[in-house]
Amino acid sequence: MQTLTYLSTWWCVMSERRGKYNAKRTEVDGYVFASQREARRYSELRLLESAGEITDLELQPVYKCVVNGVLVCKYIADFLYKLPSGRVVVEDAKGVKTDVYRLKNKLVRALYGVVIVEV
Repeated sequence: MQTLTYLSTWWCVMSERRGKYNAKRTEVDGYVFASQREARRYSELRLLESAGEITDLELQPVYKCVVNGVLVCKYIADFLYKLPSGRVVVEDAKGVKTDVYRLKNKLVRALYGVVIVEV
């Protein structure tokens, strides 16, 4: 019984911890976002979608970066949506641009021709 108490206490402590970059997990509409910035941007995009300014809002689209038949990495963007002109926009709510992010951004641009908009 003490082990269960310890584990449940440990889980509560861990769920309140912030990440390496001090981002606070936030829930909106049943979705859990990695940061308040990402959650706020999601709310803005939902408003734009309901106003008809954007369509086909997608959360966390995955881009597989395959080079010479080898899966190098996966890039998971925050949002993907379409503008009325038909243009597809891929967004990432960034607070800190890490070296890994910069590399994945370049790979996605080279492999897919996708320009990631950072907000």
